[in-house]
Formats: sequence, structure tokens, C-alpha cells
Amino acid sequence: MSATSPATGFTIWGNDRVARGPVELPTLIAWVKDGTVVAGTWIFVSHLAIWERAADVHELQMFFQNHLRELASQTDPQPSVRGLDPRVMRRIPLLSYLTDEQLERFAQFVEATRYPQGAVIVKQGDSGNAMYVILEGQLSVRMNVAGLQSELATLGLGEFFGDFSLFDHGPRSADVVANTSCLLLKISTEAFERLSHEATDLATPFLRAIGKTLTARIRAGNKHHGESVKFAHALEESGMR
Repeated sequence: MSATSPATGFTIWGNDRVARGPVELPTLIAWVKDGTVVAGTWIFVSHLAIWERAADVHELQMFFQNHLRELASQTDPQPSVRGLDPRVMRRIPLLSYLTDEQLERFAQFVEATRYPQGAVIVKQGDSGNAMYVILEGQLSVRMNVAGLQSELATLGLGEFFGDFSLFDHGPRSADVVANTSCLLLKISTEAFERLSHEATDLATPFLRAIGKTLTARIRAGNKHHGESVKFAHALEESGMR
């Protein structure tokens, strides 16, 4: 009998449309290192009971982020579109759904902008007019409440923010500040409108990728909330004894 429990293993859906697994994490990592599993490979994570792209699987993110750093540090990049290195774009989870030809066309609707350390990319309360994908660097998400500022999250390679602005121009819910020098992929609301009308074959997988990531965030938040409620109940019961 296999030592891997179906409740804890990982199943890979290969390019040949054959499912392999479940396998343990060390085997999965070995497949990432030898190129069998790439950023866009579908993986069924048994303990979460969901399918995710490899670059989105929590246990694998560090490997794909390290690869992005290696690509960004190379001094002889391949020809790029509008200053963007296709090799780096290819490994961004949101863009891993696109073919090479689609990726080249997608680059016509976006722009890469470098920001210095300490730059405020978006400011809480300002009207949203673009979303950003992180190609290099690290940023902090900070919220100001009643004059007190708290750090909500730290964002790194491949993550994105400001996505709500693609659907409305409501106020930004938090500041996003560059902890280091950053290279960001900017998608303005105007560019997204053009993308939606002129290239639906690009907009559809892009929106699905955003939706999938947001769904994962909501699930993680719900799980965290559920654990907090259980902990509070446990404390309450222990105090009543």
C-alpha cells in the first residue's frame, strides 16, 4: 500500500492529459526542479480538495519565485516587447495561462514601470485606475484607521494588487508602498477596456486567473476566521469550567 495518503498527496495533470499521483511533496519538488512540473501545471492539492496551478501551490511558491529572481538578474535577456522580458512574464502565475503568441499580444496592452524604494504606488482613498503585477521587488500593504497605520501584508514576485479598479473606480482600500526597488507590470482601466473589446481570447483567461486567485484568498480568509471562532469558543468554554 502506498505511503502517501490520498488526503495529503498531490496529483499532477500532465500535458499528455494523464494524471500522475498522488505523490508526496518531495517527489513533487523534484518534478519542479527537473522541469516536469512548470508554473502552469495543474495540481490537485488533496488536503485542500482543490486544483491549483503549480505556481499558486503554497508549498511550491518559493521555487518559482527563486526562478523569477534568477531570470531577472540575467544580463543577457531575450528580445522583449515594450521593455518586458518574455521569460519573466511567462512565469507570472496570472500569465501562465497564455500561449507565447498570446503573451506577446498581451504585452501591447500593459507597461512596465520601475519604482524606487519608499515609493507609494497606490494611496488609500485615491480613485483606482490600474492594477499592478509584481515582476521584481517587495511591497507592503498598509491601512490607516483613525490615524493609526497597520501593515496588512507583504507582497512579492508574481503577486498582484489593485485588481478591483478594473471593474470600478472606487477608492483604494489601503496604501501599497515599495519596500525595495520594484518593477511592476501596470494594467490601466483604459487598457483593460481595450483588451476586453479587442482581444477577448486574452481577457477571458486573464480574468479567470484573477478570479481563481481571489477565490483562494477568500477560502484562506474563511478558514482563518473559522479557526479564530473555534479558538474563541474554546477559551470561553475553558473559562466557564
